Amino acid sequence: MNYLILLAGGILALVVGSVSGYFARQSIAKKQAGTIEAKVQKKVDQAQKKSDLLVAESQKEANRILETANREANDRQREMFKAEQFLRDKERSIEDKSLSLKSKEDNFNQKVEELKKIKNSIEDLKKESLKQLEKISGLSKKQAKGEIIKAVESEYQKEILEKLKKLEKDGREKLEEKAKEILALVIQKYAASQSQEITTTTVSLPNDEIKGRIIGKEGRNIRTLERLTGVELIVDDTPEAVVISGFNPIRRQIAKIALEKLIQDGRIQPARIEETVALAKEEVDKMIEKAGETAIYDTGVVGLDPKLVSLLGRLRFRTSYGQNTLLHSIEVAHLAGALASEIGADAGIAKKAGLLHDIGKAVDHQVEGSHVEIGIKILEKFNVKKEIIDAMKSHHEDYPYESIEAVIIQTADAISGARPGARKDTLENYIQRLGKLEEVALSFKGVEKAWALQAGREIRVFVKPEEIDELKALSLAKEIAGRIQEELKYPGEIKVNVIRETRVIEYAK
Repeated sequence: MNYLILLAGGILALVVGSVSGYFARQSIAKKQAGTIEAKVQKKVDQAQKKSDLLVAESQKEANRILETANREANDRQREMFKAEQFLRDKERSIEDKSLSLKSKEDNFNQKVEELKKIKNSIEDLKKESLKQLEKISGLSKKQAKGEIIKAVESEYQKEILEKLKKLEKDGREKLEEKAKEILALVIQKYAASQSQEITTTTVSLPNDEIKGRIIGKEGRNIRTLERLTGVELIVDDTPEAVVISGFNPIRRQIAKIALEKLIQDGRIQPARIEETVALAKEEVDKMIEKAGETAIYDTGVVGLDPKLVSLLGRLRFRTSYGQNTLLHSIEVAHLAGALASEIGADAGIAKKAGLLHDIGKAVDHQVEGSHVEIGIKILEKFNVKKEIIDAMKSHHEDYPYESIEAVIIQTADAISGARPGARKDTLENYIQRLGKLEEVALSFKGVEKAWALQAGREIRVFVKPEEIDELKALSLAKEIAGRIQEELKYPGEIKVNVIRETRVIEYAK
């Protein structure tokens, strides 16, 4: 029983202790919570104060920025207003000027119309005055002009002659001296050897017995060779030699090579002749190609199409008045380049145009037209520059000079053709040229006699002194020289010498 009472008392005490402890802990916790809440509240208050301060400062800064923005906007608005006002004033000024110009233009057009009317009235008055003068004087305008010129010439003839002679002499001496200096220098720079081409080629034979084998049975070998090569073989009494005759140098060269190969081989028969001629043609083609390459190498001309170079090589077997055309073209290229360098022209254009100036002669026997026209078409086909074509096409004066290089090519061509020994001419052509030269001089009124001298390089014209005075003699010389340039073709230059001789004879008795 006591044990139960003690147990009950213990349990009661435990319960009372637990309840008391709980309430004690709750009281302590409440005190601690109150302390934390106070701290938190304090921090909240501090944060609120800071927030209010920041908001106030931000509001103040925002107000300041807004005032600045408003001020800048007002300033820009005032500037825009000023600019708009300026543009309006400018537009108004332009409109005023436009109206003023329009007014001036109308006044100007009005004055132009008035001037036209005045000019027309002056022309009418002038025509009327001329008609009145012609009616009063009995002379036309042309006749009156002739009378005035005649009177002036008659009055001041001596002075005019002296002045003209002095000016002509001074100018001619200076120009001739400078021209001779340049030409002499250029010719000295390049002086190629000259050898005339002929229309026959001689082939040496080891002995006279082989002539019969060349002729063949009933002449079949020589006929086959002549048919295949297009030349004529002359087998005569000339010891150990056969002459190949023909105007085409390429055919002569093919025949020469073929004949030499046949003689060396010893088998001379129609079938063998055909094979040998074919081989000779291939060899000549290679010679042509090599000749073109050598020409461009010697002259330093680059950038030409290989086919154009091959055409250039064909000129090795082309002649002009006995002068080899390829050697002539190379010489013209060098001379033209030197001339261009001396006077400050384009030496590259001059040299290339000089080398190609006779390219049309490579195929002029196959194509219709002059070699100049053919050459122009060939160069255009191979896309040669226009300035080079313009420079080469005037070397025979078929086309007007379009550049200084064109004059240079014509000059270089004349120098090359006029070199002593460069060209030959037939006696018939020579006599015809002299006869035409004298005919041109004799066709002028007042000419009594005309003689061509120095192989046609000078013509002496004797005039009738009673018909031709000193002034007319000077004019006549220029007219004759002009006609010669227009109508005749000749190398170099021709001196026109007009002679007026007055003889007074009296006898003492």
